[in-house]
Amino acid sequence: MMPPALNQLPLAPLGAGDLIDRAVRLYRRHLFTLIRIAAPPVIVSAIGWVLLTVAWRAVFVTPSGTMLLFYFFLGAIGAALVVGGYIFSLIVMGGAARNLVTHLLWNEPVSMSATYDAVRSRFWGLLAATLIMVAWVGVSVMVAGFGWYIVVIIVTVGAVVFAQIAPAWVSVALWLIGSIVGTAVAFWLFFFFVGRVAYVPQVMLVEGKGIFESVGRSFSLARGNVRRLMAMTLFVVFTFYSALMILLIPLGWYGYVNGVDPSPWNAAEWPMWYAIGNGVLEPLSRILLAPIWILGLSLLYVDERVRHEGYDIELMASRQLGSMPDLNVVSPYAPAISIDPRSLPPPPLGSTGNMLGLS
Repeated sequence: MMPPALNQLPLAPLGAGDLIDRAVRLYRRHLFTLIRIAAPPVIVSAIGWVLLTVAWRAVFVTPSGTMLLFYFFLGAIGAALVVGGYIFSLIVMGGAARNLVTHLLWNEPVSMSATYDAVRSRFWGLLAATLIMVAWVGVSVMVAGFGWYIVVIIVTVGAVVFAQIAPAWVSVALWLIGSIVGTAVAFWLFFFFVGRVAYVPQVMLVEGKGIFESVGRSFSLARGNVRRLMAMTLFVVFTFYSALMILLIPLGWYGYVNGVDPSPWNAAEWPMWYAIGNGVLEPLSRILLAPIWILGLSLLYVDERVRHEGYDIELMASRQLGSMPDLNVVSPYAPAISIDPRSLPPPPLGSTGNMLGLS
C-alpha cells in the first residue's frame, strides 16, 4: 500500500507568498547542492568581470599601441564571458526545472549531475531558446520604456498647463502621482510581456518540446501570472541586494581604512584590488540567490500547470500507474514528464515527496 503522504497532494493553486515560501524551503533543504548547480555560470561571469575590469582600467593608461590592442581584446573576452555566464544561467534553469519535477514526482535526489545531464541532453535547443528569450526581454524593455516615456510626457505637459490655473504645489502633486502611475503601468507591461516566455526552458526539458513549440506553450501557460511573477522578482531583487550589501559593506570599510574612497562616483580612482573585489562580489551574491530564482520559476511553471491542467493529479497518476500508453491520440495537454517513469527506479519505501507540499 502506498504511503498516505503520496495521496495528500494539495489541489489549491498557490499564491505569490506560497510560491516564495516553498522556494525558500526547498532552498534550505538543498542549500549546498543548489549552490553547486548555480556556481558554474556565476563563476564564468565572475571571471568575465575580472577581465573586463582589468582591461577597462588599463586601456586608458597604457602607452603602447600593442598593449592597447591586447586590452581591447581582453575586454571583449571579458564582456563575452559576462554575457555568456548570464545566458548559461538561463540554460541551467531548464535542467534544474526537470530535476525539480522528477524530485517531486519520483523523489529523485536533487543533484548537480542530474541537472547538468538534462542540460547536456538539450543544450543547443536551450541555447537557441534562451537567445529568443533574451531578444524578447529586450523588446519588452523597449515597449515598457516607450509606454513610460509617453505617459510621463503627457503628465508633464498636463502639469505645466494646469500650473497656469492652479497653485504650483497642486501641479507638482499631480505630476508626481501621474509619474508614479506611469511607472507602475510600465512595470506591469514589462512583466506582462516577459512572463510570456518565462517557462520556455522548463517546457523544453520537462515536456520534451521543440524550440518554437516551447515558446508557444509558454505563451499559453502564462495567463494571469503578472502579479506572482512581479512579486517573486521583487523578492529575489530585494534579497539579492541585501546579500550584496552584506558583502560590500565590509569591503568598503576595509578600503576606507586603507585610504580608498568607496563612493561609486570615484570608481576611476579605486586601486585595482578594490575594483576587482567590488566587481566580483556581485556574481558571488548571485551564487547564493540564483537558486531561489531558479526554484521560484520552476515552481511557478508547475503551479501554472496545476491551475490550467490539473498537473498535480497528472503527477499522482503518473507516479502510481506509470506512463500513459502511446495510442496516437492528439491531446491539448502535455504528459507529466517526457520520459517513461518505469525507466527510473521506484521511490524509496516510505518516501514523503509530494507535489508542492514539501512537508
